[in-house]
Amino acid sequence: HVQLVESGGGSVQAGGSLRLSCVSSANIRASYCMGWFRQAPGKEREGVAVIAGSGSPGYADSVRGRFTISKDTAENALYLQMNQLKPEDTAMYYCAARSSRIVIGCPRGPSAYEYWGQGTQVTVS
Repeated sequence: HVQLVESGGGSVQAGGSLRLSCVSSANIRASYCMGWFRQAPGKEREGVAVIAGSGSPGYADSVRGRFTISKDTAENALYLQMNQLKPEDTAMYYCAARSSRIVIGCPRGPSAYEYWGQGTQVTVS
């Protein structure tokens, strides 16, 4: 089984930065899609950023230009660098993975991802 664990969340003032990390307990195939999703109280879970096996990223319009997703396949790790944080970024952030045999393109919807971490809270004030 693939078990994902997030870290790096916390409280930060608007305009600040945080770097989230996600590590897997098992080896992740290089072709897997990986992504970061977030959910605020009373809202639906939404995709923040995804990265394909090829390394090609995709971002939600609300974070494009501020967030950067990256991965280290050798370390079974996924990262999300968040800059210029805004109060509306406040949410529980989840790391997720999707098994895939293609390396180009990843779905944006949370329902497409089968492996999930427990989440790490990000609070921006």
